[in-house]
Amino acid sequence: MNTIKDVFFDLDHTLWDFETNSKLAFIAIFKRHKVKVDMAKFFNYYVPINAKYWRLFSKDKITKEALKTGRLRDTFKILKLSISEAEIQVLATAYIKELPKNNELFPGVFDILNYLKGKKYRLHMITNGFNEVQYEKLKASKLNPYFNVIITSENVGVKKPNPIIFNEAVKSAETKMTHSIMIGDNWEADIMGAKNAGMEAIFCNFDNKPVAENIKSVSNLLEIKQFL
Repeated sequence: MNTIKDVFFDLDHTLWDFETNSKLAFIAIFKRHKVKVDMAKFFNYYVPINAKYWRLFSKDKITKEALKTGRLRDTFKILKLSISEAEIQVLATAYIKELPKNNELFPGVFDILNYLKGKKYRLHMITNGFNEVQYEKLKASKLNPYFNVIITSENVGVKKPNPIIFNEAVKSAETKMTHSIMIGDNWEADIMGAKNAGMEAIFCNFDNKPVAENIKSVSNLLEIKQFL
């Protein structure tokens, strides 16, 4: 790994604790908009529905707007809540605005970023998230100063795992695939996406899923030190 000079991170579910921050955002907007719902039941259904919608979005099978509203519409339908289309639009917009106000990070985030900086690696980011949310997350969580190049799918026009976004990231960072490594939690988007583009990868396997022995995998961020 001594040829690696540039480290590309994913943001959500890798550094930024999306599930915790998402729950805090929903609690706030439901209270503000007087939506009466059992939060435990809501999250039980919403989390897998949201994951399904993001998979479709990453494959360009649905639009950004369909993702924002569809995940709420489907969850409310299962819970048999009478929420109008107008209300769903309002809640979807409110959620996007509220989300970056919460900035719980995974344990060891600043420790590993400072460690990598100390080892003279150049740090960058590749994210499929929405521009209006991702930049606010980075600023509010104080992660922004650590990253030289921040690549978003909206700016590039394609999403991970499309190799175009990895090629654009390497080009923007003025480096090479052979000098780069991707670190992320999403097997298809981050790991296979990077490998198919010719980039090394480290899988943030926080759920300890079974993986092949030839895959660089960590169960927490500080374990990245064994590879870099």
